[in-house]
Amino acid sequence: MKAGATGEPQSGTDASKLIDERIASLGDWRGETLARVRALIHAADPDVLEEWKWRGTPVWSHAGIVCTGETYKAYVKLTFAKGASLPDPKGLFNSSLEGNTRRAIDIPQGAAIDEAALKALFLAGVALNLSKKGKR
Repeated sequence: MKAGATGEPQSGTDASKLIDERIASLGDWRGETLARVRALIHAADPDVLEEWKWRGTPVWSHAGIVCTGETYKAYVKLTFAKGASLPDPKGLFNSSLEGNTRRAIDIPQGAAIDEAALKALFLAGVALNLSKKGKR
């Protein structure tokens, strides 16, 4: 990966290309899962901004960071920056539950994704960011 390889944050088209490259380079279920959640995020919020931060982490933002998409050997992790403040009626959050700010969803191979619940959770994150932005 050329652009952003130095750890410089990227956004927009450059970031989208780097995320495409990450998905392709995984070449397994993790890439498929990351691509699927990415598509769900874009379906939920067509105005979402893709970013590439922290030496290779896909980030989805709208009026601030909503969530990141990290890949590990056993799961794909979606970390919601302000997840502790979001309603989660379907109980998607299953990781990073002890903190006061973030919450995460670990998606292991073969796990079903509640698409409607994930979209609603993402939109709740956008709404929270927009409400905080308006209060400044």
